[in-house]
Amino acid sequence: MWLSKTEEVREDRTHWGTNITGDIYGAGWISEMYGYSFGAAEVGLRHKISEDLMIYPGYIPRKGIEPILIHYGLPFSVGNWSFSKLDHHEDDIVYDCGRLFPEPPYPREVRLIESDFNKKRALFLNLECINTLNEGLLLQHAANGCSKPKWSRYLSFLKSKTFADLTRPKFLSPGSIEIKEVANQGGNQDQAVDKPEKSHPKIHTLFSTECTPYFDWQTVGLVHSFHLSGQPGNITRLLSCTDEDLKQYAGHDLAPTHYVPSMSRHPLTGDWYYSYPDTCIPAINKPAAVLHWLNHADIDAEFIVILDADMILRGPITPWEFKASRGHPVSTPYDYLIGCDNELAKLHTRHPDACDKVGGVIIMHIDDLRKFAMLWLHKSEEVRADKAHYATNITGDIYASGWISEMYGYSFGAAELKLRHLINSEILIYPGYVPEPGVKYRVFHYGLEFKVGNWSFDKANWRDTDVVNKCWAKFPDPPDPLTLDRSNEDILRRDLLSIECGKTLNDALELHHKKRNCPDPHSLSTSKRDTGKGRFKFKEIWQVWVSWLSCSRCFQAVKAREVRVKVIEAEEDNRTRDSWT
Repeated sequence: MWLSKTEEVREDRTHWGTNITGDIYGAGWISEMYGYSFGAAEVGLRHKISEDLMIYPGYIPRKGIEPILIHYGLPFSVGNWSFSKLDHHEDDIVYDCGRLFPEPPYPREVRLIESDFNKKRALFLNLECINTLNEGLLLQHAANGCSKPKWSRYLSFLKSKTFADLTRPKFLSPGSIEIKEVANQGGNQDQAVDKPEKSHPKIHTLFSTECTPYFDWQTVGLVHSFHLSGQPGNITRLLSCTDEDLKQYAGHDLAPTHYVPSMSRHPLTGDWYYSYPDTCIPAINKPAAVLHWLNHADIDAEFIVILDADMILRGPITPWEFKASRGHPVSTPYDYLIGCDNELAKLHTRHPDACDKVGGVIIMHIDDLRKFAMLWLHKSEEVRADKAHYATNITGDIYASGWISEMYGYSFGAAELKLRHLINSEILIYPGYVPEPGVKYRVFHYGLEFKVGNWSFDKANWRDTDVVNKCWAKFPDPPDPLTLDRSNEDILRRDLLSIECGKTLNDALELHHKKRNCPDPHSLSTSKRDTGKGRFKFKEIWQVWVSWLSCSRCFQAVKAREVRVKVIEAEEDNRTRDSWT
């Protein structure tokens, strides 16, 4: 959209006038800038605009603000000295050993030139900009093999403590922003620059899928919940497809995607790597996809969160909250991996005592993941090939078919590196399980069938149904929470979580269909328009949530954003029905 709008504005020569565009040359040179703004407007991206991030040399900074970026797009000066990048448009200064841009005045001279504090700060920023450029040229000349330049007063200055103080790193974090706001109101200005709060490390969330309708609806559900959860960072779908399947695939836009070769059938052995019997869920696509991503993607995150596609996020999963660190990943318990305690671990890892029965949700430092990913894949293949030990009493695999090879591959690979996990049972819950009172679970893992009364949901029943590309298709609605039996508090909390999981999946599908511009369902059926089937009324939802909140032991399981989302959706539904009636 950015590119398209840039080309569109560039071609619109009738509106190049300065009075229309602000372009002082009237030549369309800022087409790209308008392309960005118009493209963002087209897709509804609204910006948080900050005047504190960047400054042009020559401009006077706001009181108490330390800019992070210096943009030397315009000429600037200090006394009689000046610099303009346009004067060096054809300059090969990068390859001319020892030649720098003209040296500017020294800080001592600037102090004599200007007495006003903020104007003096502006001049120091000008010095910082040009001196940093010259320092960069010196480093590049050295990298080019140039001989060491002769001593000069200016070169001595560039290596001095004075210059180091002028160019010390600037930080912008939530804490420093708050400090700056105080400074703007007359607080201590030095705090904003000298004592920034440490920002949290970057996080990237991954999940792996295939190009099938079965994984498409899971993708819609997970990505929808990711955006509601407050999970920091970006999310990437690792999409494993054969070339032939990819040609026919229609779900490219369902999530930010990294494409990886399919490992459904092993390229060397020809073995079909299905995890569940009689299904097409490959057992090693996940570690193979993660390894491919590590080797081919540009990654700037410090911690990686790995999920399964059949999960719903209810809240953020962060390394700082759950205490993940380099050498100590965090995961959730998979107690059925009994092979960690018997001969299977002794066969497949040199350190059976380091085998952790974990899986599902993983928080791992990127350095550990880079060392570990190949072992994860290798051990998965190794366990898969060990058919002599498929027995249920050895693996815990109720099908005795090797479908949990990837899970053992993970545990045995981590054991090889002695990566010991912090095992946390309060991150993940299976819908249908009774939650612990007061625990705010962050993830639903709907890998097993769950029920509420006569209603049930089993993901396996929707393996071949395309609910993503058929307008307004969805799963059977879960029961109305008002109908639940409240005599048993544990059962009530269990059923409310199950209903939440089912409703989140349907909410995700509904939003997906809206984004696909499916025709208004109310215009397709008068009966649906009149009855509003499949929707909860605002009053009913409000009564349910108030009732649940009144239960002190359930209070901790409810997040404010869930209440807000449900209330807003209900109000919108009521307004829609009122407009029809």
